[in-house]
Amino acid sequence: MSAARVYDYLLGGSTNFRPDREAAAALQRALPSAQRDVWANRSFLGRAVAYLLDQGVTQFLDLGSGLPTVGNVHEVAHARDPGARVVYVDCDPVAVEHARDLLEDIDGVAVLESDLRDVGEVLNSSEVRDLLDFSRPIGLLAVAVLHFVARCDDPVSILGGYAEALVPGSHLVISHATGHTLDRDQVATAAAVYADTDTPLTLRTPMQVAELFTGFTLLPPADGAPAEVVPVSQWRPDPLEPEIQTRTVYGGVGLLPAPDGAADVASSVRGAAPRAMPPLTATTSATGVRL
Repeated sequence: MSAARVYDYLLGGSTNFRPDREAAAALQRALPSAQRDVWANRSFLGRAVAYLLDQGVTQFLDLGSGLPTVGNVHEVAHARDPGARVVYVDCDPVAVEHARDLLEDIDGVAVLESDLRDVGEVLNSSEVRDLLDFSRPIGLLAVAVLHFVARCDDPVSILGGYAEALVPGSHLVISHATGHTLDRDQVATAAAVYADTDTPLTLRTPMQVAELFTGFTLLPPADGAPAEVVPVSQWRPDPLEPEIQTRTVYGGVGLLPAPDGAADVASSVRGAAPRAMPPLTATTSATGVRL
């Protein structure tokens, strides 16, 4: 059983096997909203990528990208900017092989088999270095993957390692499964589904999800709203899209600030000359949570 293939099955994909489908069925029995949650998450990913493109970000590093399916990052990005570049990263060899087969003829896209926890291996890979320009802003995507990173692995430090390589004006996109609306049996069943895999489940509270944005400035989920993480269905919803509500998947978007203020961030996004990456601060502005 693979987390990537369970996710693929819940999205209606075909790249999955009997153990993946059985695990998905067990998850759905405990969490009837599971399929709705993954669709809400997929919709959030598309809106977040579109938002970053609006900010002038045209490069994306997608951590834990899983299996290619409808609405992938490169599809959203290339529809708006054919020159956009995307590197997909996943540790599941089946997902990586399938992605490479599907994407090998698409310009501006690369697929890397690596564990997102190995920051140095990811950043120094030929796939990343050949395709992404680290003198310009990058969209770092950690969508529906950090709940597979254990507390002992310190996901805040992992993300901080990536942030040290990014210039101001870069963005961080996170979505994460939470357990604060579930009862004890539901949490136990969800954990049991993934317990015997290489990706055991670690549910976090919305406040803990907000803390993952350490070093980034958390952005409002809507114009005029406070800066906070929210259920992903509430993050800049598209009035033209069908509404897919979720109460268990929270997320948000953060901006890597410049030391001199917002004006420098804007110039870095819009094409200022490359600058050295400033030291990553140890503080966080990501404290807002809406339940």
